[in-house]
Amino acid sequence: MGGEQRYGEFVGVRRHGYVAELVLDRPKAMNAVSTEMARSIGAACAALADDRDARVVVLSSTHERAFCVGADLKERNSFSDAELVRQRPTARAAYTGVLELPMPTIAAVHGFALGGGFELALACDLIVADPTAVVGLPEVSVGVIPGGGGTQLLPRRVGAARAAELVFTARRVEAGEARELGLVDQLAAEGDDRAEALALGARIAGNSPVGLRAAKRALRLGHGLDLRAGLEVEDAAWRSVAFSGDRAEGVAAFNEKRKPQWPGE
Repeated sequence: MGGEQRYGEFVGVRRHGYVAELVLDRPKAMNAVSTEMARSIGAACAALADDRDARVVVLSSTHERAFCVGADLKERNSFSDAELVRQRPTARAAYTGVLELPMPTIAAVHGFALGGGFELALACDLIVADPTAVVGLPEVSVGVIPGGGGTQLLPRRVGAARAAELVFTARRVEAGEARELGLVDQLAAEGDDRAEALALGARIAGNSPVGLRAAKRALRLGHGLDLRAGLEVEDAAWRSVAFSGDRAEGVAAFNEKRKPQWPGE
């Protein structure tokens, strides 16, 4: 494992071979997303998006009892209306930064993942949680709505009616029910969410980086399209990898019964 690169005071990136771990590290506030922290998440994601050695990103937390409790409401309470408007693009950039990472992403969730915290997890492709996880979008209980992608990402995960019930009631969902409803994808043993997410990341990272990025692009762009349009998206993604070095190496390695050495291009 390589050292940690810091992005401001509250965000770090650790290296585990081809897996990059994006670490939320504001323990005194249970990773509440302040303006500074949002800016740091956006900056870290911009750097990772351009990093060809990062084949998978795992989003994790250093806090023992929380993944992220959402927006920093203490900071928000001090804002004037004009300051809130000015802060909005910075907040959005943090969530879209995670959402638009071109490689597969996995959230490692334990404890509270509420509001914007759950939205950061929803922005990932997969969510691994442990039994202490408590997730939810409680924004309407404080007079706002999910604004980090929740109203769009949650129905894509669990369907429109289930998402409506969860958003309208603002209720918190514990790990077991969250797994049953599809709010999280995998349940780890208590305390093992990060280790299991990193292990899953390493397994994924053994595959072609060109293939992984193209597959994610096809999955994301094709979602919600009619089948014919979706198949055109898939065909375009296939064409982008068909003549790549990774494809040539993958076929050669298969025929030579050896592990591929991906050129990543």
